[in-house]
Amino acid sequence: MRIALGQLESGADIRANIAAIDRFAAEAAHDGAALIAFPEYATYEKKKVDATFPAVAEPLDGRVCRELADIARRHRIALVAGVVETSEESGRAYNTLVAFGPDGGRLASYRKIHLFDAQGFGESEFIKPGPSTAPVVFEHGGVRFGLMTCYDLRFPELARSLADAGAQVLLVCSSWVPGEHKTEQWLALNAARAIENSVYVAGVCQAPPVSVGRSVLMDPMGVVEADLGLDPRVRTVEVSLETVDRVRESFPMFRQRRL
Repeated sequence: MRIALGQLESGADIRANIAAIDRFAAEAAHDGAALIAFPEYATYEKKKVDATFPAVAEPLDGRVCRELADIARRHRIALVAGVVETSEESGRAYNTLVAFGPDGGRLASYRKIHLFDAQGFGESEFIKPGPSTAPVVFEHGGVRFGLMTCYDLRFPELARSLADAGAQVLLVCSSWVPGEHKTEQWLALNAARAIENSVYVAGVCQAPPVSVGRSVLMDPMGVVEADLGLDPRVRTVEVSLETVDRVRESFPMFRQRRL
């Protein structure tokens, strides 16, 4: 299957962000991609999460998600993107990934569970964590995709639970905050999650300056199959279930683990 990584430079202009998503989806579909993944906070992003995030939040049947569904439908491509979703708590929203099929129907949604309260940031002040329930895996075109968001990458238990639930490709939609050694950690953690679970990892990140960029596809051996660098762009890449099966046969860790 061909999938696309859409490295955006999202800002506070929701209309401009959705227009960029539309352009990248069109390019990916033209290049034969069956799915395109966009970063965390794809439709609304700022240097720091603040009170404007819950103010712009919408339900998953609101205008923003209807427009994302329409983009998927028009271009006949599955689409995953980060949105700001209303919650039942005043003053806090959910940081949510939503997946649409090429018919515009919703395939899955995932509310980020590990919020970024680190490096002087306090995401949880304005964002409510999702429930720590069953891992979110959806199927498209015979491939099973698992959903993770940014800081989740530092918690290997979530990636393992997705692999246990049958995921063959992890979509790690992110806005990875810059800082000392942060790019190196981003690359290392994407590779680690791929190696330890024998899965592809598509780490899709916002471009600088809000984030580090460097969206990547890691194969199940942790080899970099694509690196988008620092600028906003879209890149179509190949994922092979035969490769997943071959690596899992060579390293049968799921049969051998003792814990």
